[in-house]
Amino acid sequence: MKDKSLLDARRRAEEAVRDMQEGPLKIAAFQTILNNLLTRPDASTAPASAKRRKAEGQGPILEGAATRRVRASLPARILTLKDEDYFKEQRTLPQVREGLGARGWHYPITALSGAMQGLVRKRELRRERVSSGGKKTWKYSNP
Repeated sequence: MKDKSLLDARRRAEEAVRDMQEGPLKIAAFQTILNNLLTRPDASTAPASAKRRKAEGQGPILEGAATRRVRASLPARILTLKDEDYFKEQRTLPQVREGLGARGWHYPITALSGAMQGLVRKRELRRERVSSGGKKTWKYSNP
């Protein structure tokens, strides 16, 4: 995180608790406010991509200890895979589930189909019916 944005967040948190009485409650409030400022970009200082995700209802971006961006909703997490070129080649639902699981996001296969269909409708992903060993399955890829 840039020093300027860290200092700005600290100043804003200090300002928010300025008129509170000294003590553990003020310290806890300061820590909570500072954490929120650091993990949830506010609309005026958020990068354009964060504003786009918020406008599309894809949930907040959470900052991890290593400042790794993590999207919070299932469709947003699938888009994270897309951003990492995971859908460069066609993938089935079980493969998408494995890709999410490898990143620590574990979902039942039944939860994926609706989210994937929604992304296809929004034209974020493409879906194609493919025959594989006499069995037809849906495969998803970049549009």
